[in-house]
Order: sequence, then C-alpha cells, then structure tokens
Amino acid sequence: MNKEIEAQRDYWNLEADAFQTIYTHRKSGLSNLLDRVFRKDMYGRFAFTINHCEPIEGRIFLDVGCGNGLYSTELAKKGAAKVVGLDIAEVMINLSRAAAQSAGVEAQCSFIQTDLLNYTPDTSFDVSIGIGLFDYIRDPLPVLKKMRELTGDRIIVAFPRYWTWRAPVRKLRLSLRGCDVFFYTKSRVEALLKEAGFQTCEVTRVGKLHCVIGR
Repeated sequence: MNKEIEAQRDYWNLEADAFQTIYTHRKSGLSNLLDRVFRKDMYGRFAFTINHCEPIEGRIFLDVGCGNGLYSTELAKKGAAKVVGLDIAEVMINLSRAAAQSAGVEAQCSFIQTDLLNYTPDTSFDVSIGIGLFDYIRDPLPVLKKMRELTGDRIIVAFPRYWTWRAPVRKLRLSLRGCDVFFYTKSRVEALLKEAGFQTCEVTRVGKLHCVIGR
C-alpha cells in the first residue's frame, strides 16, 4: 500500500462515523438542514446509481470504495444475487458488514478491505460501481481499466465537476486535513473512459458531479 493510499485510509478511518451520519441523519436539526442543502449531490448520485443498476435481481455487483455499505446493501435488498464491496478503510468495512447484517442481507454481501488494483476476484461482475471514489484517486485510468476488465455489462461511476463554486472550498478544506481531492471536466471524463477501453460513455450532470455510465 503506497503512502497516498495509506493517507486516504487513515482519513476515512477517522471520518467514517461522521460520514455515516449524513445518511442516518442522526444530527441536530440544523446539521441535517445543512446536509440537505450542501450535500444534495450525495443523495442525487445515490438515486442515479441505483436507478441505472436496473435490472438488479439475480445479478452480481462490485462496489468499489463501498464506504459504509449503503449502495451494496440497497442492491442486495433489491434482489442482487451477490454484492462484493471493497474499501481501503477497515472502519468502513466494519460499518458495511453491520449495515448488511441489520438489513438481513449479509448472505448476499461480501466486504473486503483492499484496494481494487490489489484485488483478485473469483468471479466476474455484471455491473461495477464507483461512487465517491474518483474524488480521491490521482490517476483514475488503472482503476477504470480494471473495472472494465472485471465487468460484463456496465460501470456506473461519479466524478466531481471541475468548474463549480464548491471545488476550491472543498480542495482547501480536505487538503488541510491531509486528504487530496481531484476534479474533472466532462471532456476529461470522456477521454479517460475511452482510453480505458469503454465503447460508450454517457455523462449526466447531477448537481456538482458527473455521473457516468460506461459500457
């Protein structure tokens, strides 16, 4: 594990509980209001991803950078045959396992603490997702290439947009906490997916994000 990944792992181990409350809403009324205003994109990308994963029932999914298991658990609840979630942060993996158990879908879910580039699966996947992943990867091309190699149908990924008012604010805030974050233009996203070997690339603007389907 290189130093950059180690720094990301350490950051997310510390931030895991705070990240969890964005979705559980176990905060003050004011904090929840601020989340609805400033983190609206997080809820939008969730709806986009789950909708574009259809059909879900009976299929096999890979969730790269699974975080607290929100997406993996939802896919399992909707009838996925198997969901494999990967994350570099052990605290996130623990949260994912707890979420799957609480939802009664632990038999369909497997969570592994690893980086995708070090992961050797024993199966291929119908759909792979990477949400809240490429924000933190300096060189996304190897990751996109491996997602393509492992995936039979499509990938669904998100990239933070470059020209938004929030980008410099977020860049400064996370840099001060030792967490690098990266932003993308639509043309850069399209070029990356083409170079990674995808035949088609559909880019949809969801708030301050590029939500992308690659086939």
